[in-house]
Amino acid sequence: MYCSFFRLSITLVVLSLIACNDVPRFTKAEPSESWAGGTTTVNKRDQNAFSLPSANLTPTRRLDFSVGNSFFRSPWVIAPSTTTARDGLGPLFNTNACQNCHIKDGRGHPPLPNALNAVSMLVRLSIPNTLAHTKIVEQIGVVPEPVYGGQLQDMAIPGVIPEGKVRVNYSPVNVTFKDSFVVELRKPHLQITHLGYGQMHQDTLFSARIAPPMIGLGLLEAISDTDILRNTDAKTADKQATIGRANWVWDYAQHKTVLGRFGWKAGQPNLNQQNAHAFSGDMGLTTSMRPFDDCTEAQGTCKQAPNGNNANDEPEVSDNILRLVLFYTRNLAVPMHRDSNTAQVLAGKNLFYQAGCQGCHKPKFTTSATASEPELANQLIYPYSDLLLHDMGPGLADYRSEFKAGDRDWRTPPLWGIGLTQIVNDQAKFLHDGRARNLLEAVLWHGGEAQAAQQHVLSFNIEQRTELLAFLNSL
Repeated sequence: MYCSFFRLSITLVVLSLIACNDVPRFTKAEPSESWAGGTTTVNKRDQNAFSLPSANLTPTRRLDFSVGNSFFRSPWVIAPSTTTARDGLGPLFNTNACQNCHIKDGRGHPPLPNALNAVSMLVRLSIPNTLAHTKIVEQIGVVPEPVYGGQLQDMAIPGVIPEGKVRVNYSPVNVTFKDSFVVELRKPHLQITHLGYGQMHQDTLFSARIAPPMIGLGLLEAISDTDILRNTDAKTADKQATIGRANWVWDYAQHKTVLGRFGWKAGQPNLNQQNAHAFSGDMGLTTSMRPFDDCTEAQGTCKQAPNGNNANDEPEVSDNILRLVLFYTRNLAVPMHRDSNTAQVLAGKNLFYQAGCQGCHKPKFTTSATASEPELANQLIYPYSDLLLHDMGPGLADYRSEFKAGDRDWRTPPLWGIGLTQIVNDQAKFLHDGRARNLLEAVLWHGGEAQAAQQHVLSFNIEQRTELLAFLNSL
C-alpha cells in the first residue's frame, strides 16, 4: 500500500515537471511577433489605429478600400429619397450606419444609463428548439421569437412602431485574489421595455451582444479550415491546446453547412454573409443574399412601408456596394504588437502561458496561399485565437444555442489590438455583452474550460497582475 502510494506520488511529480517544462519560457520577442498581421500590419497607436487599410495594398486597391469605407461610415436614409444609392433604411433598425456600432472600427459598448437607444449593443431573440424546428435551425441556427424575430430593433422609420427599448442594470460580484486584492465585477441584468407589438413568447431567450472590432477580419477568413479544425482533435492538436469545438453553420451562397468562424458564437461562415446579415438586421437594408425586410407577420406596418429598391426591384444594397464593403472589411489592418521586447511585457507573456491562456488564445497561424485577396495570402499572423467554441461556464452563459454552439459556448475572441481598444473608443467595453470595464475584469469572468486559467491568475500578486496586463495591452 505504502509502495503504491509512493510510486503514485513520484508519477504525479514527474508529470507536473513535464507539464511545467512544456510551457515555453520567453526571454526575448519572437522575430515576427511585432508584425501581428504579417505584411498587412500598420504602426498606429491613436484613435484611428483600427481604421487603416492593409499596409501592402497598392494605390489602386486603396481606392476601393476608401469607397468601401464611405459606405461603411455614411448614414443610410429613409426611402424614397434623392440619394438612391443610400436609401431604404428600415422600416425597423438599430442604427443608420455601420460605424455607429463599430465605433471607429472598434468595439461597441452597452447603453449608457440615460441613452435613448442601445445602438452599439444588440439583443438576439429566440425560443427553444424542438424537433419541429430542425430545418429552421439547420439554416439560421435558432428559432426566432414569433412576433419580434431574431433581433430586437429599437428604432423605426416614421409610421412604424419600434420593437422595444433596451436597458441594462448591474449587480456587483466580488472576486478576491490570493493576496486579498478585491475586484468588483458587474453582472448584467437585461431589461426590454416599451414592447411595440405585444408580449413576447413566454420562453423567449435573450442574448446581448456588443459590436466586435473590425481589424484583421480578412486574415481570419484566410486561415484554412484544416488549420482551425486541427485543434478540435487531440490527435492533431497543438501540444498546449485546449481542445475546442467547431460550429457548423449554413452558407447561403453554397447552400450547404460549412465551418463557422465569425460572430460571438462563430455563427457566420464568411464576411460577405456576415455583412449581409448586419445590413438586414441592424439597418433593415436588403441585399441579394437577404432580399427581404426584417419584418414578421405580426408587423403589418413594417411590411407595408416603402423600400429603397430600384426601378428593377433590385435590393437596397447593390451587389457592387456589398462587394466594396466586403473589400473594406477584409482589409482593415491590424496594428503592431507594441513593446514586445521589454522586460515587463515578456514577463507578462510568460505568465499568460503559465496560466494556460494560450490553450484557447492560440497565438499564431499562417494564412492560406489561396486567400480571397492576394495581400492576405501566406501571412504569418498573431491573432491569439483558435476561432473555436469553448464552454465558458455559467457566469458567461446566455442559455441560448446557435447552430452547434451551446448555451455556455463562445468563440475565442482574437486579442490582437486589444490594448488599443479604449484608445480608439474610450467607452468601449469587453466580453460579448460589454460587462467587463477593463481587461482584468474580462479575465476574471472566465469559467468553464478556462476556470483553471482564471484560478491561476487569482494567485498573482500585484507585480504579476501588472505584468500580465502589460502583455495584454501590448497586443
